[in-house]
Amino acid sequence: MKRHVLALLLLPAMLAGGGVSGFAQDVDGREGVGAWVKAGQVEARLVSAVRATGDLTALPLGLELRLEPGWKTYWRTPGDAGFAPRLDWSRSNNLGGATLSYPAPHRFSVLGFETAGYDTAVLFPIQGTPTTPGKPVDLALSAELLVCSEICVPQTLDLALALPAGPAGPSEVANDVARAQALVPKGPNGLLRIESVQGKGGALEVEATAIDGFVTPDLFVETDPPLTFSAPKAVFSDNDRHVRLTLAVTDPSPGLDLSGRAMTLTLVDGDKAVEAPVTASAGSGASGGGGAGLAAMLGVALLGGLVLNLMPCVLPVLSLKLMSVVKHGGRAPAAVCAGFLASAAGILASFLLMASVLVGVKAAGGAVGWGIQFQQPLFLVFMVVLVTLFSANLWGLFEVPLPRVLADRLGGDGLAGPFATGMFATLLATPCSAPFLGTAVGFALSKGPVEIYAIFATLGVGLALPYLAVAAWPRVAGWLPRPGRWMATLKIVLGFALMLTALWLLSVLTAQIGEVAAATVGLLMAALVLALWVGRSARGAARAAGPMLAGVLAIVAFAMPAVVGPSAGAAPVAGDSKARWVPFAEPTIREHVAAGRTVFVDVTADWCITCQANKKLVLNRGEVAQRLEESGVVAMRADWTRPDAAIAKFLADHGRYGIPFNIVYGPGAPDGIALPELLSDGAVLEALSKAAGRAS
Repeated sequence: MKRHVLALLLLPAMLAGGGVSGFAQDVDGREGVGAWVKAGQVEARLVSAVRATGDLTALPLGLELRLEPGWKTYWRTPGDAGFAPRLDWSRSNNLGGATLSYPAPHRFSVLGFETAGYDTAVLFPIQGTPTTPGKPVDLALSAELLVCSEICVPQTLDLALALPAGPAGPSEVANDVARAQALVPKGPNGLLRIESVQGKGGALEVEATAIDGFVTPDLFVETDPPLTFSAPKAVFSDNDRHVRLTLAVTDPSPGLDLSGRAMTLTLVDGDKAVEAPVTASAGSGASGGGGAGLAAMLGVALLGGLVLNLMPCVLPVLSLKLMSVVKHGGRAPAAVCAGFLASAAGILASFLLMASVLVGVKAAGGAVGWGIQFQQPLFLVFMVVLVTLFSANLWGLFEVPLPRVLADRLGGDGLAGPFATGMFATLLATPCSAPFLGTAVGFALSKGPVEIYAIFATLGVGLALPYLAVAAWPRVAGWLPRPGRWMATLKIVLGFALMLTALWLLSVLTAQIGEVAAATVGLLMAALVLALWVGRSARGAARAAGPMLAGVLAIVAFAMPAVVGPSAGAAPVAGDSKARWVPFAEPTIREHVAAGRTVFVDVTADWCITCQANKKLVLNRGEVAQRLEESGVVAMRADWTRPDAAIAKFLADHGRYGIPFNIVYGPGAPDGIALPELLSDGAVLEALSKAAGRAS
């Protein structure tokens, strides 16, 4: 009814203004910028982010509007009245197609009527597709717009823009087009998230979260067939980081029930926006078009934990795993089962401990992510000390005797050792992401404590599956050689392997506290081993002096980050000679893409072994390195060795909370092509070609 009443009220004005065609106001002749055309209360022009077509298969264009004060035009779903821009490109030459995108709209509420659109000015991004790339493109657009104030006037504007053949360098409006593209709502990001959608008859209840807190949230609902909704009523909680938005259909039909209906939601809060296809549920949850339920994510987490056993990140713990396996050779099946179950329990306990820390940090408003413990100098010192002690233990320099009662309860040789080995192996195996793992962790960290604990527990089960398999079939251990003198030699070799792990940790620590401080920690660890060796060889009271001195040296090592400072003298990540890497700067990515360049972003860290493997095996060699050296490619490196809020936000915006993360942007992929955790030459080259807008 509202729509019909409004149409009758506005009909005289529409008839009076209908069919008015725009006329050229000026011709500025600048490359990539069309002439302004004015029609009544609106003027418009076509613009391009590039001066010429180059060899692009996707042209970054824009339709720019300016409206007189008090006038507005409409979004793709206008609401109670109005209509979206209607564009006719049929008179263009060498244009195969043009796709217009809509920046996040504003709400206009007048006399109970709710509409969505734009006032003052707006630039609609357009992706144009040349019929023949490399040839000139002559754009001719007939744009039919409805502009409204107290009255509404339809206007038709004839616009033109000629793009010659030639290098696709950036035009003077490239930044404006890039900013307009950034304002177009996209899929899930780390800033805003729609958590649940519930349909209750003709009403809709939407739960949403914002990592930085909401200011003025608004929600636009699109359905098929179309329905119009009231402005949302908001109820805030969790320091404005959570909001419940309630909307009602303005003209509900009898028996209308929104539960089970598919719709598209656009959540807007200032300059932030997110778009999500969802299905409203009748219960307390919602089905998101691109999301997965907790049950599906648990399956992904199980696979992620299992695959983590095969990642380069676990190389430092192979010594511990091998030692735990060979110790069970020739043992009774019950003892083998108990030992492997203890290791699995240690892995699970370690994951639950990490989940508890992440829940606490998130509740305190801090940034969370997978492997972020390796950004903390104290944690690195702790791991260096622990690895050194493990090595010294394997070399027979000290033993940790348990009280007799506890040792008996733990079953002879004890289960504390396997349990501690499982925990320690987990801590060393989790600085890097893995296939499936990143998806599961991203899902968990964007949710609440229940999901975080569930996902991390399942990851632990996945990582522990090899141990659980041996525990289920303990006779497998019977295939191993029986313990003997050969184990003494094996222990020495594995001890040196762990010391190599300590050296790697010290190299990571160097980026945190500087070379001098990290070298001091290394010398303290060498002195610790020497003290244990001297104490082991001494007699009487002097025998206890060695372990006591080792304890003092460990405490002094822990004091080094506090004395020196967390970043004093820290060394930057060494640049790679194989490519001209530039520092990460997210705002410049859109500018490079608008200028026709391809941007390869590598989010890496010194502590991420998988990242280092990707560099050595793929990025720094062969055809990939040559492509990254090309003039039209920008190789951008984001160093996450130390905490960096901009990098953490970039990862969260892409639903990632761990590294490695590599993504390629370009004219053919302005939203980016995310690559798998383990890179291959083929995957990188294919993404670079697609992003550049040409066949691989």
